[in-house]
Amino acid sequence: MEPSHTTMTDPADETGPPAFDHPCPIRDVLDRIGDQWSLLILGALAPRTLRFNELSRAIGDISRQMLSRTLKRLEADGFVQRTLYPEVPPRVEYTLTALGHSFLVPMQQLVYWADAHHEDICRSRRAARALDAGDH
Repeated sequence: MEPSHTTMTDPADETGPPAFDHPCPIRDVLDRIGDQWSLLILGALAPRTLRFNELSRAIGDISRQMLSRTLKRLEADGFVQRTLYPEVPPRVEYTLTALGHSFLVPMQQLVYWADAHHEDICRSRRAARALDAGDH
């Protein structure tokens, strides 16, 4: 299944190319994948296809409702493919699409960067809190 890309057209220019859903690609994409769960889900799906309960166990502290909602958004954006097998009981599997796999490279760089600088960031936060506490 190829990922679908939803675009909106400008009614004033039906002959021209479609406009993007959001004029700023960085904000549009980061708003969707930069939430609390998307990166964890993409990372869990990186090595292999998983069923819903396997994915839930791999993430750990995500509610079923939030996992379902986030998977639907990732599927709508073309990062994840959902496959329903008409069995009894029905079996549903989730896997990364080509787009999802292509995102793993920059995502891994972000993970490495965050890991390398987390201590510095925490130290800066503590210093800022101490300054704020002294102002009051």
